[in-house]
Amino acid sequence: MNIQIHEFAEGPIAELNSDQVLINTAEDGTDLVGNMYFQGLDKVILHQKNISPAFFELQNGLAGEVLQKFTNYRIRLVIVGQFTHLESRSLRDFILESNQGNQVNFVSSLQDAISRLRD
Repeated sequence: MNIQIHEFAEGPIAELNSDQVLINTAEDGTDLVGNMYFQGLDKVILHQKNISPAFFELQNGLAGEVLQKFTNYRIRLVIVGQFTHLESRSLRDFILESNQGNQVNFVSSLQDAISRLRD
């Protein structure tokens, strides 16, 4: 995993990049949160390609467990990907609701992610 730090007056934003899936299990999410917290990073960008497709199947609870960890540690997370083609109504509703707040957001571009985290 490569952590690219984007520096801004509002504080650093960590963008995680990898050729592999970073979150396959709830434990992976916990490890990632711990890593970010230990490094003092509280704004994180994660790409959809680095998250298991199981994360986006809300009924299995993986997303809830992982996102709760980010929330508990007050680490803001923006997931960058293409979410317009989603078939699951519950997932679409979850994304819309999340995007109304500022703790967890889902956007389509890196620029949108940075803008969200700079607010």
